[in-house]
Amino acid sequence: MTALIKLSRVIDAINERIGKVAAWAIVVAILVSAINAIIRRVFGVSSNAWLELQWYLFGAVFMLCAAWTLKANEHIRIDIVSSRLSKRGRDSIDVFGHIFFLMPFVMLMLWLCIPYFTKSFESGEVSSNAGGLLIWPAKGLILLGFISMTFQWLSELIKRVAIMNGQLADEEAAGHSAEAEAERLIHEIGTVNTPGAGGTPPGDGIS
Repeated sequence: MTALIKLSRVIDAINERIGKVAAWAIVVAILVSAINAIIRRVFGVSSNAWLELQWYLFGAVFMLCAAWTLKANEHIRIDIVSSRLSKRGRDSIDVFGHIFFLMPFVMLMLWLCIPYFTKSFESGEVSSNAGGLLIWPAKGLILLGFISMTFQWLSELIKRVAIMNGQLADEEAAGHSAEAEAERLIHEIGTVNTPGAGGTPPGDGIS
Protein backbone atom coordinates (compact mmCIF):
# COMPACT_ATOMS: atom_id res chain seq x y z
CA MET A 1 0.00 0.00 0.00
CA THR A 2 2.95 2.32 0.64
CA ALA A 3 3.95 2.13 -3.01
CA LEU A 4 0.40 2.95 -4.09
CA ILE A 5 0.31 5.97 -1.78
CA LYS A 6 3.56 7.22 -3.33
CA LEU A 7 2.02 6.71 -6.78
CA SER A 8 -1.02 8.70 -5.64
CA ARG A 9 1.19 11.59 -4.53
CA VAL A 10 2.99 11.63 -7.88
CA ILE A 11 -0.35 11.71 -9.74
CA ASP A 12 -1.60 14.50 -7.47
CA ALA A 13 1.52 16.57 -8.06
CA ILE A 14 1.39 16.17 -11.84
CA ASN A 15 -2.31 16.97 -12.15
CA GLU A 16 -2.01 19.95 -9.82
CA ARG A 17 0.86 21.32 -11.90
CA ILE A 18 -1.08 20.79 -15.13
CA GLY A 19 -4.13 22.49 -13.61
CA LYS A 20 -2.19 25.51 -12.39
CA VAL A 21 -0.56 25.99 -15.79
CA ALA A 22 -3.85 25.49 -17.68
CA ALA A 23 -5.62 27.98 -15.42
CA TRP A 24 -3.56 30.77 -17.03
CA ALA A 25 -5.50 30.11 -20.22
CA ILE A 26 -8.32 32.09 -18.60
CA VAL A 27 -6.13 35.19 -18.64
CA VAL A 28 -5.15 34.55 -22.26
CA ALA A 29 -8.79 34.05 -23.23
CA ILE A 30 -9.72 37.39 -21.63
CA LEU A 31 -6.93 39.15 -23.53
CA VAL A 32 -7.92 37.51 -26.82
CA SER A 33 -11.55 38.46 -26.28
CA ALA A 34 -10.66 42.06 -25.43
CA ILE A 35 -8.29 42.46 -28.40
CA ASN A 36 -10.83 40.90 -30.76
CA ALA A 37 -13.56 43.23 -29.50
CA ILE A 38 -11.32 46.32 -29.87
CA ILE A 39 -10.27 45.39 -33.42
CA ARG A 40 -13.85 44.69 -34.42
CA ARG A 41 -15.06 47.97 -32.94
CA VAL A 42 -12.26 50.19 -34.22
CA PHE A 43 -11.45 48.64 -37.60
CA GLY A 44 -14.66 46.75 -38.29
CA VAL A 45 -12.68 43.55 -38.82
CA SER A 46 -13.25 40.20 -37.15
CA SER A 47 -11.82 36.71 -37.52
CA ASN A 48 -13.26 33.26 -36.92
CA ALA A 49 -9.79 32.15 -35.82
CA TRP A 50 -9.88 34.60 -32.89
CA LEU A 51 -13.37 33.47 -31.91
CA GLU A 52 -12.43 29.79 -32.07
CA LEU A 53 -9.24 30.43 -30.12
CA GLN A 54 -11.38 31.71 -27.26
CA TRP A 55 -13.34 28.49 -26.96
CA TYR A 56 -10.12 26.49 -27.42
CA LEU A 57 -8.73 28.25 -24.36
CA PHE A 58 -11.95 27.78 -22.40
CA GLY A 59 -11.95 24.09 -23.32
CA ALA A 60 -8.34 23.77 -22.15
CA VAL A 61 -9.22 25.21 -18.75
CA PHE A 62 -12.33 23.05 -18.40
CA MET A 63 -10.67 19.77 -19.39
CA LEU A 64 -7.18 20.18 -17.95
CA CYS A 65 -8.28 21.62 -14.59
CA ALA A 66 -10.93 18.93 -13.94
CA ALA A 67 -8.49 16.46 -12.38
CA TRP A 68 -6.98 19.21 -10.21
CA THR A 69 -10.49 20.14 -9.05
CA LEU A 70 -11.15 16.52 -8.07
CA LYS A 71 -7.81 16.34 -6.27
CA ALA A 72 -8.61 19.52 -4.31
CA ASN A 73 -12.08 18.15 -3.44
CA GLU A 74 -13.64 21.30 -4.89
CA HIS A 75 -16.17 19.60 -7.16
CA ILE A 76 -19.88 20.08 -6.50
CA ARG A 77 -21.16 17.92 -3.67
CA ILE A 78 -24.57 17.41 -2.08
CA ASP A 79 -24.06 17.23 1.68
CA ILE A 80 -27.68 16.65 2.70
CA VAL A 81 -27.02 12.93 3.16
CA SER A 82 -23.26 12.77 3.71
CA SER A 83 -23.33 15.38 6.50
CA ARG A 84 -25.55 13.04 8.54
CA LEU A 85 -23.21 10.07 8.18
CA SER A 86 -20.15 9.05 10.12
CA LYS A 87 -16.69 9.65 8.70
CA ARG A 88 -16.41 6.01 7.67
CA GLY A 89 -19.83 6.18 6.07
CA ARG A 90 -18.81 9.15 3.94
CA ASP A 91 -15.58 7.41 2.96
CA SER A 92 -17.55 4.30 1.98
CA ILE A 93 -19.82 6.40 -0.24
CA ASP A 94 -16.76 7.96 -1.86
CA VAL A 95 -15.23 4.55 -2.60
CA PHE A 96 -18.55 3.27 -3.98
CA GLY A 97 -18.96 6.35 -6.15
CA HIS A 98 -15.43 6.19 -7.49
CA ILE A 99 -15.74 2.51 -8.44
CA PHE A 100 -19.30 2.34 -9.77
CA PHE A 101 -19.83 5.83 -11.16
CA LEU A 102 -16.61 7.73 -11.88
CA MET A 103 -14.60 4.77 -13.18
CA PRO A 104 -17.23 3.61 -15.74
CA PHE A 105 -17.68 7.21 -16.88
CA VAL A 106 -13.99 7.94 -17.50
CA MET A 107 -13.44 4.51 -19.09
CA LEU A 108 -16.34 5.09 -21.47
CA MET A 109 -15.12 8.55 -22.38
CA LEU A 110 -11.60 7.27 -23.05
CA TRP A 111 -12.99 4.52 -25.26
CA LEU A 112 -14.96 7.11 -27.24
CA CYS A 113 -12.33 9.86 -27.28
CA ILE A 114 -9.40 7.84 -28.63
CA PRO A 115 -10.91 7.16 -32.10
CA TYR A 116 -12.59 10.59 -31.99
CA PHE A 117 -9.16 12.24 -31.70
CA THR A 118 -7.13 9.89 -33.90
CA LYS A 119 -9.50 10.19 -36.88
CA SER A 120 -9.42 13.97 -36.60
CA PHE A 121 -5.62 14.02 -36.30
CA GLU A 122 -5.02 11.65 -39.22
CA SER A 123 -7.31 13.64 -41.50
CA GLY A 124 -5.92 17.01 -40.40
CA GLU A 125 -9.45 18.16 -39.62
CA VAL A 126 -10.00 21.90 -39.95
CA SER A 127 -12.90 24.07 -38.86
CA SER A 128 -15.68 24.45 -41.42
CA ASN A 129 -15.74 28.20 -40.71
CA ALA A 130 -13.80 30.47 -43.06
CA GLY A 131 -10.38 31.17 -41.59
CA GLY A 132 -11.02 28.73 -38.74
CA LEU A 133 -8.44 26.74 -36.82
CA LEU A 134 -7.46 23.09 -36.80
CA ILE A 135 -9.98 20.96 -34.95
CA TRP A 136 -7.83 18.04 -33.83
CA PRO A 137 -5.95 19.96 -31.08
CA ALA A 138 -9.30 20.73 -29.41
CA LYS A 139 -10.28 17.07 -29.60
CA GLY A 140 -6.86 16.20 -28.20
CA LEU A 141 -7.59 18.39 -25.18
CA ILE A 142 -10.71 16.32 -24.51
CA LEU A 143 -8.70 13.10 -24.63
CA LEU A 144 -5.91 14.54 -22.47
CA GLY A 145 -8.45 15.78 -19.94
CA PHE A 146 -9.98 12.34 -19.51
CA ILE A 147 -6.55 10.69 -19.32
CA SER A 148 -5.63 12.97 -16.41
CA MET A 149 -9.04 12.37 -14.84
CA THR A 150 -8.48 8.60 -15.07
CA PHE A 151 -5.20 8.86 -13.20
CA GLN A 152 -6.77 11.18 -10.63
CA TRP A 153 -9.60 8.69 -10.15
CA LEU A 154 -6.98 6.05 -9.31
CA SER A 155 -5.23 8.45 -6.92
CA GLU A 156 -8.46 9.34 -5.11
CA LEU A 157 -9.42 5.68 -4.75
CA ILE A 158 -6.00 4.81 -3.33
CA LYS A 159 -6.17 7.67 -0.82
CA ARG A 160 -9.71 6.86 0.30
CA VAL A 161 -8.91 3.16 0.88
CA ALA A 162 -5.70 4.10 2.72
CA ILE A 163 -7.63 6.53 4.93
CA MET A 164 -10.24 3.90 5.78
CA ASN A 165 -7.44 1.47 6.69
CA GLY A 166 -5.76 4.06 8.91
CA GLN A 167 -2.67 4.20 6.69
CA LEU A 168 -3.16 7.81 5.65
CA ALA A 169 -4.41 10.89 7.47
CA ASP A 170 -7.39 12.63 5.89
CA GLU A 171 -5.94 16.10 5.42
CA GLU A 172 -9.16 17.46 3.93
CA ALA A 173 -11.64 15.95 6.35
CA ALA A 174 -12.41 19.22 8.10
CA GLY A 175 -11.90 21.54 5.18
CA HIS A 176 -15.10 21.25 3.17
CA SER A 177 -18.06 20.99 5.51
CA ALA A 178 -20.43 23.92 5.96
CA GLU A 179 -19.58 24.05 9.67
CA ALA A 180 -15.84 24.17 8.96
CA GLU A 181 -16.30 26.94 6.41
CA ALA A 182 -18.41 28.98 8.85
CA GLU A 183 -15.82 28.56 11.60
CA ARG A 184 -13.06 29.65 9.22
CA LEU A 185 -14.93 32.81 8.23
CA ILE A 186 -15.75 33.67 11.86
CA HIS A 187 -12.10 33.19 12.79
CA GLU A 188 -10.91 35.43 9.93
CA ILE A 189 -13.42 38.16 10.80
CA GLY A 190 -12.38 37.99 14.45
CA THR A 191 -8.72 38.20 13.49
CA VAL A 192 -9.28 41.28 11.35
CA ASN A 193 -11.24 43.06 14.10
CA THR A 194 -8.82 42.13 16.89
CA PRO A 195 -6.50 45.03 17.99
CA GLY A 196 -2.91 44.32 17.00
CA ALA A 197 -3.94 41.69 14.43
CA GLY A 198 -4.42 43.95 11.46
CA GLY A 199 -7.63 45.65 12.58
CA THR A 200 -8.15 49.19 13.83
CA PRO A 201 -7.46 49.50 17.58
CA PRO A 202 -10.25 51.09 19.64
CA GLY A 203 -9.85 54.84 19.99
CA ASP A 204 -7.57 55.22 16.96
CA GLY A 205 -10.37 56.09 14.54
CA ILE A 206 -10.95 59.55 13.17
CA SER A 207 -13.44 61.47 15.30
